[in-house]
Amino acid sequence: MPLFNGFSSRKLEINLSGKRLKSLPSDLLQKGQDVDKADLEKNRLKKVTGISSLSNLTELSLCRNELSEFPKEISELQQLVRLYMNQNNIKSIPDKIFPSLKKLQFLKMSTNKLSQLPSDMNKCETLTYLNLSNNCLKNVQPLVGLRHLNELYLENNWLTELPQALFQSQNLKNFKVHNNRLRKPPEEICLGGLKDIQSYFEMLEDHPFTIRTIKTMFLGSSMAGKSTVCRSLRLGSPVEVDEDDRTVGIEIQEVFNTDGVRFLFWDFAGQEEYYFTHHVFITPQAFVILAVDLSTYDAESFRDKVGFWITNIQLKVPNAVVLLLGTHADCCTDKTEVQDKKKDIEERVKQMLLDRKCSLAQQKRNLKDLEDPSLFSEQMSLIERLEDYKLQVLELIPMDCTEPDDISRLQEYINRVVLDEDKFPFMEQTLPQCYKDVENDIQTLMNEGIIPQHGIVTHEEILDHLNSSDNKLDLDKLRVILQYLHRTGIITWYRDIPDLKDMVFVQPSFLISLFKAIVRHDLVSMLREIPKRDLMLENSLQKHRDKWTEDFIKRATLSNVAVRILVRAELTRSGVEDEELIEEIVGTKKKAGTLIRLLQHFDICLPTKESSPLNPTAPEFCPNKKWEPSSTDVYEPNGACLFLSFLQEDNQEVMQMWGEDNSEDLAVQVYFLPEIPHGFFHRLIIRICSFYSTYWVGKDQCLFTSGNRRLLVKQQVGDDDQWIEIRGKCSDLCTPEEIQKAWNTIKLMMSRLAELTQQWRGLCQYVHSPCKHTGCNSYFEWTDWQDWIDPNASEKFNMDPEEKMTCRNGHTRKTELLFPARSCHL
Repeated sequence: MPLFNGFSSRKLEINLSGKRLKSLPSDLLQKGQDVDKADLEKNRLKKVTGISSLSNLTELSLCRNELSEFPKEISELQQLVRLYMNQNNIKSIPDKIFPSLKKLQFLKMSTNKLSQLPSDMNKCETLTYLNLSNNCLKNVQPLVGLRHLNELYLENNWLTELPQALFQSQNLKNFKVHNNRLRKPPEEICLGGLKDIQSYFEMLEDHPFTIRTIKTMFLGSSMAGKSTVCRSLRLGSPVEVDEDDRTVGIEIQEVFNTDGVRFLFWDFAGQEEYYFTHHVFITPQAFVILAVDLSTYDAESFRDKVGFWITNIQLKVPNAVVLLLGTHADCCTDKTEVQDKKKDIEERVKQMLLDRKCSLAQQKRNLKDLEDPSLFSEQMSLIERLEDYKLQVLELIPMDCTEPDDISRLQEYINRVVLDEDKFPFMEQTLPQCYKDVENDIQTLMNEGIIPQHGIVTHEEILDHLNSSDNKLDLDKLRVILQYLHRTGIITWYRDIPDLKDMVFVQPSFLISLFKAIVRHDLVSMLREIPKRDLMLENSLQKHRDKWTEDFIKRATLSNVAVRILVRAELTRSGVEDEELIEEIVGTKKKAGTLIRLLQHFDICLPTKESSPLNPTAPEFCPNKKWEPSSTDVYEPNGACLFLSFLQEDNQEVMQMWGEDNSEDLAVQVYFLPEIPHGFFHRLIIRICSFYSTYWVGKDQCLFTSGNRRLLVKQQVGDDDQWIEIRGKCSDLCTPEEIQKAWNTIKLMMSRLAELTQQWRGLCQYVHSPCKHTGCNSYFEWTDWQDWIDPNASEKFNMDPEEKMTCRNGHTRKTELLFPARSCHL
């Protein structure tokens, strides 16, 4: 097989990708000045001695190798335009490299171990694209002066500050910097993108100030004492909370300590019914107080009372600081019992963290031991990022919530902890004075009744009120400030929802009260207690109410009419009298309300029909016709919302429609480590249902149809490996074209899965295709499967229908039935 291909002796394009090279082959170097492009990715190169002989190279790819030093010889490749050095182990770049590369426009250095940049990097004046994400950089000052830079990516580094001069260039169009330790500008501003950062620095020039704010989340099982501790800390003395007064949904409080630290207390309800909505409000860079009821704790209850929460914190916010709080210590028999339980909990948590660390290390070793580890570089870099996250779990503090001294000691301890910069490097932030002015002015408008107590107001209304005082802002700058206040939890603004993009909830607690109107642990009793007068407003009878209750219990569907009644009742209790606003929030018989759109946006519920026959002429059902997705804005006046998290029934209907699994089915299994996050599967199903409206859904299985194709999505949970499987029915796959269509459908499902995964930063996944031979437990491991779902990578997945693969037990099948692409590994 020839190694080189080209049409001109002066324009050779060389492809040596994936050849397992440990050094540059001599016949490559002999080509010298004739080589125009060289692809050397996915090899085992630790050095590239002699590369300077290819002096006319315009494009060079050395990604996915084992380089630990940046090759100095590259400085002699003065014709280079594009250079790929990503996914190596490079720790530093020497000076006098980039000033020599007068034509370099594109440089990809992501996923290395760079701790600093060469001081003369800004001498590479032609550079337009630079990717330095997934490194260990603490300072990017050497980038100032790259006048032609158009794209810059700095995600997943150790940056605390960005140089203002970097954003004065008019050419910079694309910039990403999330997952750093930024104080200036704060990450909450950087998440808004380049324009928000530029606006921040523009406003910063006038009276900057420093603020210390920390979001504190109270988590734990039901009746663990979270609300008691939260309210007692706020008032500085013990507060008794009756069982009937326990938290429903989330409560928010603001507290200042003597050091001027601003705490935003978020008290999360502990009932399982609320876990599905918690993900909306649990954010990174938070302080978590995990309450554990010591009086009822024993070794058997560790998983439910402690382990579940530690695991989910580690998955959602893996860099959080967790304070273990042993409540109800006064209800234990004596101090010995308290100390024994404290020791047991701390040792088990310590073992959990150690197991997590060892698991990641073992996964990395397993990948390195593969015959060609370069194929799994994306997975390797993910594991290394997970290793960088350090969930800090502090010692358990036992306490009696009724004792003033215990409350005082807890306050003092918390104050010391949050001032530790090693634990909270992001707490202190530099902001423009106008940020604080806007927040204060909004609160003043609330106090004076200019903004209604429900706190729902448009951007234009806020701007009119602010500009009537000394504040002079335009709408763009106001939105930057509002977005920051939203991300810090002070207000709520969902600009990604078209109908809500111009609306702000300056009272997040009011919005949460709307959530809890229908997402609550006692919803069945709330339905049964709907008074007759409320039914009459919707032209409904008591028999309708009974049907709503029965449908919710059996099928987890809640009538849109019932939703309107429950939400209207909650608004009345909250003192809202504006009928136009009530209608906007509640909805009408013709249009869904604000609340339903929010619940759909956060994958909490799904529009459905209460009961109607399937339509055989619907686009999804018509064989031999092009499929078109259903509208995502489905709203039936007499329809309902399906809340998958409340499903109680088994998968009987799904299994009946699907039939038996067949070894010849297309099958993809996505394994989750350490486990599938709570609510992940149901949220995935909701996202898929928004594209394929014809489905049968069970508690942990869902069947979708598109044309004459059937696909099953199911999850496997328990103490063993946890995975989500997508299966395509083999009887529907008659031709290679049908097989390709099925893979395309699976591709869409897996892209939704990948998008959802990004919300859990501590999650690790592996993708397998099981061997199709009956009784064989072998499998085929996918390589960097994200490449397949990349819409720009579709052309590289054409394959020979006759190609075959053999498992380790000797069973052979056509590759097109195992993988959507040639890119695979046994």
